[in-house]
Amino acid sequence: MIEQQDFLPKYYQISLEIIGMIRTGELRPGARIPSENDIIRNYKVSNTTARKVLHEIERAGWVTKIKGKGTFVKNSGIINRSATKILSFTKNMRQAGLVPKTKLLDKRIIKSGKHTTVSGRTYSIRNPVCKITRLRVANETTMMIEERYISMEFCPGIEKENLEDSLYDIYRDHYNLQITQIDQSLQAIIIPDELNAHFRVDQAIPGFQVHGVTFCGRELVLEIEDSIYRGDRYHFTVQATP
Repeated sequence: MIEQQDFLPKYYQISLEIIGMIRTGELRPGARIPSENDIIRNYKVSNTTARKVLHEIERAGWVTKIKGKGTFVKNSGIINRSATKILSFTKNMRQAGLVPKTKLLDKRIIKSGKHTTVSGRTYSIRNPVCKITRLRVANETTMMIEERYISMEFCPGIEKENLEDSLYDIYRDHYNLQITQIDQSLQAIIIPDELNAHFRVDQAIPGFQVHGVTFCGRELVLEIEDSIYRGDRYHFTVQATP
């Protein structure tokens, strides 16, 4: 049974416990997780709270709901990532019940600026630019390798920060900048052989190449991203409305 943590909502505490059962193998892929009635009975909560528990676990990508049968554990290791929602890697992994880690591979100042094209439109960052290359890891599995080109016009001295921390937190806490929009394009690829060592694989695996532009205001380009996500660990979703 969960330990009381007053700073977390009850539904979230329960969802973390059930996710923990999935992570440890107590609930294996294909297993049925506790139903709404099970949660109400076992945790002495309302049906509203129980529904929120199931919704949180499903939203985090651990389970799939089959109408009339129940909610079942998915094959482990797949991360759901919404292509229409601004969400940091760290938060994405923690919501999935994983332990995130970042390793800085390279850091340098570029004097020539940076340009990229996303969805047919060209974006630019004036020099100087701080270029960083990082590995993003969850539970000791490399999930992505990213290159980010950060505007030093908006973030002077950012090369002196701990760039293994969350960039979004650095932007907010050190430069009073808020992310307002991210434009990205995704392309399915086979991850190049020269990156196999970073992903700790010895054979070809699928990937997603992501080119992105992050804004901190209208037409204000804060950073440009060129990343490769591990295709067998990510499931991208898109929501469209008429």
